[in-house]
Amino acid sequence: MPESDDFIRARSKGLVAISLERRRVVRWLLLPAAQLIVPSAAWGNAARIASARMWPAQEYTRVVLEATVPVSHEVVSLKDPNRVVLDLAGVALTPELAQLPSRVQPSDPYIAAIRFGTKAPDTLRIVFDLKTETRTQLFALKPVAEFGHRVVLDLYPMQPQDPLMALLDEKRDALVAVPRQGGASPDRPPEAKADAKPEAKPEAKPEAKSQGRRRITIALDPGHGGEDPGAVGRRGTYEKNVTLAIGRKLKRIIDAEPGMRAMLTRDDDYYVPLAARVQKARRVQADLFVSIHADAFREARAHGSSVFALSESGATSTAAKWLAQKENAADLIGGVNLDSRDPALARTLLDLSQAAQINDSLKVGRHMLDSIGTMNPLHKAAVEQAGFAVLKAPDIPSILVETAFISNPEEELKLRSDRQQAKFAESMGDGIRRYFAANPPLARTRSG
Repeated sequence: MPESDDFIRARSKGLVAISLERRRVVRWLLLPAAQLIVPSAAWGNAARIASARMWPAQEYTRVVLEATVPVSHEVVSLKDPNRVVLDLAGVALTPELAQLPSRVQPSDPYIAAIRFGTKAPDTLRIVFDLKTETRTQLFALKPVAEFGHRVVLDLYPMQPQDPLMALLDEKRDALVAVPRQGGASPDRPPEAKADAKPEAKPEAKPEAKSQGRRRITIALDPGHGGEDPGAVGRRGTYEKNVTLAIGRKLKRIIDAEPGMRAMLTRDDDYYVPLAARVQKARRVQADLFVSIHADAFREARAHGSSVFALSESGATSTAAKWLAQKENAADLIGGVNLDSRDPALARTLLDLSQAAQINDSLKVGRHMLDSIGTMNPLHKAAVEQAGFAVLKAPDIPSILVETAFISNPEEELKLRSDRQQAKFAESMGDGIRRYFAANPPLARTRSG
């Protein structure tokens, strides 16, 4: 299509952009965000975007636009260059939305920049310039808790990393990082000197037994994340930040233990659906699943650590039932596309008898209580049970640990402290070691 001199000059000034959509050339005005902002008095029937948030992570980047009323939305992915175009009908550009481009982080794996334009007088266009081609998911969420109507745009890598492959990559990287001494490879000791006297060989039986034990894999699940802050303390402490910090510390402790390794269901500030957390644990053939939390209660005086296992016959207490209902509602706050056909989200967990799993979970829960009780008072001396969705892996012993009450002022201080977080992690690591010392996992064919 021929271009006039006026059009070329305008484009060179950044006022006009061309987007090729379905082999058609469409011209649309691209102006600085400040010139597109509609004064509040002129909103009329336009939906007001009251908040715009971004959650960048390697697993996926999420953009959330929160409005006062439902928003009609449409998205299209384009190539050469890679970008995603989001059209919002009946939406005016608010100051809150105009700040979105400034929130793009250089470390974001997928979004390079964000621009605004107009597709039509009543349609706001948002262009996401991408660093790489992505798989896009767009859906809406109804109001829940303190959130209004939300439009959620998720940008996933075209080939998501498999949790098991990530564990194997960690193992490989660890071997490469081992410093060499005397030219020896990481997995082979230095050669003996020619004049050195041969040392007497120790008994081979204990060593053979050690080599025969397979590696134990622990799935660590830092609760909440991203849109879902979890409980919030009086000092503004977010549960999602505390659980991730403790989870990372516990992972380092487990990884340093011979014959053990740990996997985090999330390693950054983003939300993972409850079913996906269980799927990740099953994908790496975990021997234990530990969900880490720091919840709140209606009364600030509630204090102490607790451990929960799954129940098939009702909760062991009213508080346990209330907590399970609260945690199971996390998907509504964190944001899950209920229409997704992704098997990790849509497939129902296996409907198998979980009596054996629950029995093992109670055992590990008892060891965890004994250990964590050495650094923090216990809220209940026994392992409690309720229908937690995140504990429903049929073949993995699973527990949920409430490290402390973030709603208790004294315990919130503990949860904010890096030193106390390390103590929580150490006590939990000790509980895990005690359990596997008394209950070695059965041998089976597995990777890694």
